Amino acid sequence: MSVLKAHYKKHTLNFKRPSGTSRGVLTQKETFYLILESDSIAGVGIGECSTLIDLSIDHVPGYEAKLKEVCANINEYVVNPHKTLLEWPSICFGIEMAIMDLQGGGTRELFPSPFTLGKKGIYINGLIWMGSFEYMKEQLAAKLKDGFRCIKIKIGGIAFDEELELLGQIRNEYNADDLELRLDANGAFTNEEALDKLDQLSDFDIHSIEQPIKQGDWKAMQELCKKTPIPIALDEELIRIQKIEEKESLIATINPDYLILKPSLLGGFNACHEWIDMADKNDVKWWITSALESNIGLNAIAQWAFLAAAPPSEGGLPQGLGTGQLYTNNIDSPLVIQNSRLWYRGEWNMKGIINT
Repeated sequence: MSVLKAHYKKHTLNFKRPSGTSRGVLTQKETFYLILESDSIAGVGIGECSTLIDLSIDHVPGYEAKLKEVCANINEYVVNPHKTLLEWPSICFGIEMAIMDLQGGGTRELFPSPFTLGKKGIYINGLIWMGSFEYMKEQLAAKLKDGFRCIKIKIGGIAFDEELELLGQIRNEYNADDLELRLDANGAFTNEEALDKLDQLSDFDIHSIEQPIKQGDWKAMQELCKKTPIPIALDEELIRIQKIEEKESLIATINPDYLILKPSLLGGFNACHEWIDMADKNDVKWWITSALESNIGLNAIAQWAFLAAAPPSEGGLPQGLGTGQLYTNNIDSPLVIQNSRLWYRGEWNMKGIINT
C-alpha cells in the first residue's frame, strides 16, 4: 500500500471588484491547497480546501490547525474522509480531489471526458453581484454582450423597489424564452414578508429563487414552497445536513423545486451524490455551483458536473460555474468562458504551488 505525504499552502485570493451578497461585501477570500505525494505514484495531487465566512460549517477558529493535523496523519484520513471529516466538509473535499488528481498522475484531469479534451463546453449562468443599481445594470449589460441567456442575480442588498425596477427593465427587452432569470436571495427575506415579495417578483417570469428565507426553519420553508408563485431552490438549507436520513427527511418535509449542490460546502462529490439520489427519488431537480474556489477547485467541480449533470439539450440545467474570473491572482488554468459556456482549453501553470 502506498505511503502518502501531505502538506498545504495558504493562498489569499483578491477580488477584482468588491462582490456583494446579502451577507456582506467580499474583497478577499482565503483558501488552502492540500498537496499530496506518494512513494509509489509519480506526480503530485492537489486539492483545494475552501470555506466561506458565515456559511461553511468549518469556517471556524482552529481550521488551519485541523488542516495541519490532517496533513500530518494523512494516511489515516484518506481511508474514509467522508466519515472522519464529517464536520470538516471542505477538508474532506480537498482530500477527495487530491487523491483523484494523484491517481491520475497529477495532471489535474480528474474526470476524463469530451470536456477535458476541449471538445464540449458546459452551459453556465452569468452571475450578477449585488451593488448599486447602476453597477448591477453594468454587470448585466456585460453578461448579455457575452452571450449569456441564463442570468443569476443576487438580490436583497439594495432597495427592493430598485431590484423590481431592474427586473422590469430586463423583461422589457428580453422575454422568458430569450432570457432565463434566476434569483438568489441568500436568506434575505423575513418569514413574514417572503410570500408578498415572491408575489411581486413573479411578475417578471422568474425561473427560480434560491433560499428566499434563512435556513433552519423547515416548517416556514415548507409553507413557502406550498404557496410560492416562483419555484424555490434550497442552497444554504443543505449545508448542515450530513446524514442520509437527514437529507431524506429535509426533502420530504420541505418538498422544494430545486437543490443547489456545492461540493466544498457539502463535503465533496460523494456527499453531493447522496443529495442527487434523494432528489431524483423525489422528482426534485438540481444543478451544481462552485462556491468561490480558485481555479483548482472550480476545475474539479466543472469536470464532475460535465459527467454528473445532463446538458440543456437533454433536459438539464445551466450550471453555476462562472466564478473563475473574479480574482486578480487566480491560478492560471485551461478554464475559459466563451459564449455562455465554460471550456477546458490551454495549460496549467502551477508554479508557486507545487514547488513550495
